Amino acid sequence: MSSYERELREILSGNQVVIDRVTKTCSPTEQAQYRKIIRNPFIVVRAAGSLGIADIVALRGGMSFLVEIKARAGSRILFSHEGGRMQRQAEEMLASCQRCRVLPLFAFRIKGVRGDSWRVYSLPMDGLEGRAQVLHRRLPHLETTGSGNFVMDWNAGMKLSDFIDYVTSLVG
Repeated sequence: MSSYERELREILSGNQVVIDRVTKTCSPTEQAQYRKIIRNPFIVVRAAGSLGIADIVALRGGMSFLVEIKARAGSRILFSHEGGRMQRQAEEMLASCQRCRVLPLFAFRIKGVRGDSWRVYSLPMDGLEGRAQVLHRRLPHLETTGSGNFVMDWNAGMKLSDFIDYVTSLVG
């Protein structure tokens, strides 16, 4: 498991030590939003070894989602690179999530920036219900190129602090 996968797992699990560390350069508002997950954490398990379509699975009450985690120094990830492996993985994740009506998420951790360095996106899909559908409508979706390949632009994503703020407001 990469250090970034571990970091996101611990954030979503409400680990205060990790949250304090990753929010040192965040604004006071972002810090407060991150801390909300401490009171309303997810159970987060590693999925890479068993599912192969996502890095972690997060569960809490009536909400669950798969998360594929990417980290780069640059602000854009083209899924068509690396022989299209990432594109195929995203398509498999989408197919599985549509079949099971589970929310698919991508988390992008940019390296070397101050403030909230995480961004969250979803894949465009139909068939979600309840809180998953509400959250899906709120999230930015991965962009596609003219040839249909996904692109993840860090600047177009939802800040993880805003994501946490929103999902903690959905607690029943």
